[in-house]
Amino acid sequence: MSKILVSGLINTETTVQVRQFPIPYYPIDYPFFGINTAVSGVAYNIAKALTTLGDQVILTSMIGEDFSAEYIKQELTDAGISIDGIKPCLTSTPSSVVLYDEGGKRQIYCDLKDIQEASYGFTEDVCQNAEIVIACNINFNRPLLHAAKNAGKIIATDVHVLTDMWDGYNREFMEYADILFLSDEGIGEWYQDFMWLLVHTYNHQIIVLGRGNKGAAMYLREENRIVELPAVRVGEIVNTVGAGDALFSSFIHYYAKGMHPLKALHRAQIFASAKIGANGASKGFVTEEQIEKIAISLQKNIM
Repeated sequence: MSKILVSGLINTETTVQVRQFPIPYYPIDYPFFGINTAVSGVAYNIAKALTTLGDQVILTSMIGEDFSAEYIKQELTDAGISIDGIKPCLTSTPSSVVLYDEGGKRQIYCDLKDIQEASYGFTEDVCQNAEIVIACNINFNRPLLHAAKNAGKIIATDVHVLTDMWDGYNREFMEYADILFLSDEGIGEWYQDFMWLLVHTYNHQIIVLGRGNKGAAMYLREENRIVELPAVRVGEIVNTVGAGDALFSSFIHYYAKGMHPLKALHRAQIFASAKIGANGASKGFVTEEQIEKIAISLQKNIM
């Protein structure tokens, strides 16, 4: 069991199944069982995934004092995640709406409320008991980056969609990260060139580029190479929202256990592929035992 600090956004999320993109106008539709509300947010998704995999999570975030906040605290408690690090200091709790179609395309509307202007008030010893610090790319985590670096902790972050390696908002997160995750959505076919630019600009030990149904690419500074991993498909695709969080969190789980990064990423691909068979960013997580069974099954199919 690894001790991992996770800090970032927690919100309520409503997913809505739509017929197609772009959405034609009509006054009302009836997508039976196509509308669902649950607790989500990057920090919650990651914390729940790590807890499912057997890690001890130290979770820090901010919420409001409203109905959504009570719902979030109850869900965290039910998931076995401590709410001691959740501060009710926002005007209201962030929320999001995700539109998705049968093909897996999605459109997300995220209302952060006043969290980007709020300060968490981290103490210098906030990460002393953590082996790895996952600092999601949200403003209140910037002081956490300094605290974690001063404490000599491994820092992992996911900047999601990035188009500019000098991105003003994400630059500080990239400068401090030992492990960097991002998507290829804003990069395109020249993603390897982009990864090499990151390598020569920052000091990441590991970079993972999620490529959706094309797989993933990983840079290992220890070996100074980029490795391509093909996509893993373990079942039906229902909703791809949260796939990146699942890939990120499960990789950190296996990496913290001492598994070689390439092997850890393969296990993470299995975890993420299994997760997208469920509807909702924080649903569909499988256990480590289930991952190993799937891995054996995939190996047998290759043979």
